[in-house]
Amino acid sequence: MAPPFETVPPIGYGGTERVIAALTTELVARGHDVTVFASGDSDVPCELVPTVPSALRATGFGADPSGFFAATTLQVLERIDDFDIIHSHLDFAGLTMGERAPDRVVTTFHGRLDWPYARAALTRVRSSLVAISRSQADAHPDLGWAGVVHNGLDLSDAPFERRRSEDLVFVGRITPEKGVLDAIEVARLSGRRLWVAAKIGPSAEERSYAESVFTPALDRADVEYLGELSGEERDRLLAASFALVMPGAWPEPFGLTAIEALACGTPVIARRVGALPEIVRPGLDGFLADDPTEMAFHLDSIGVLDRAAMRSAVFDRFSATRMADGYQSIYARMRGHEVALDLLVPFVVTG
Repeated sequence: MAPPFETVPPIGYGGTERVIAALTTELVARGHDVTVFASGDSDVPCELVPTVPSALRATGFGADPSGFFAATTLQVLERIDDFDIIHSHLDFAGLTMGERAPDRVVTTFHGRLDWPYARAALTRVRSSLVAISRSQADAHPDLGWAGVVHNGLDLSDAPFERRRSEDLVFVGRITPEKGVLDAIEVARLSGRRLWVAAKIGPSAEERSYAESVFTPALDRADVEYLGELSGEERDRLLAASFALVMPGAWPEPFGLTAIEALACGTPVIARRVGALPEIVRPGLDGFLADDPTEMAFHLDSIGVLDRAAMRSAVFDRFSATRMADGYQSIYARMRGHEVALDLLVPFVVTG
């Protein structure tokens, strides 16, 4: 069950949909019969059930999407007896599925879980809950998580350039929580050019932020705003850059852009928040910092990192194969089969 905002896989920006596409492709390759409920313009190697004719964001839709999520849930409920496992990627909107078939529903959360309503909802859930990082699960450590499965992608086509520019790159969304203003400050402090490959969402709030806050800040440093790029264009930009900057202060549940950069052999300078410490190994993949000043300082040490080694490591650490292994273990356990628990990410309470 995929959200209706982007195609599966997405044409441009869309983390959840990239993960769903990678997982679906891997499960089909293993011989599983998979059905994907997603936008009608999705391209998946299995049965596709359209939940909307076209992905909502491409149509300019920016209103309350709750009705579309409810429609998706009702579509699945109509066919629920056809499936051994129902895997929801709708976050809170998919939780009611577990009331109908608690022994067959897996819910993966891709967003933050520190909302005021989160605990009241999650403590009543009957489905199997999966987090995409230890950090995300740690927001509610006593829920009895079915597992922690790090996101994975097919990274085999990631480009690798041995000759790179001295430029920095920021990839994501133009929103306060993603830290684009701090990325501009890192560029200013380090005297480097910053390429911003990011989308502006359709909501009035996001557009207002872009117009009144982001655009005026472009004059503070040498910044080139590219807008939203295709996946191939984004990867080429990452591969040609000196480092990826991820200065967002919010508790990032995972951070797909980080593994995409590492697959290109591009180090990551990230804020020490959320799941990023689970991805970025300081001194190997890049560095973790607490503010733009510290991030700019660490840029001087980027040159000593082994870009080929970080690329090789991420292929194993965050591959689609490893992610599918983790989910397949959870599916098997739900169906009463033996499972390889070492395929799941250890969950250690840190709070």
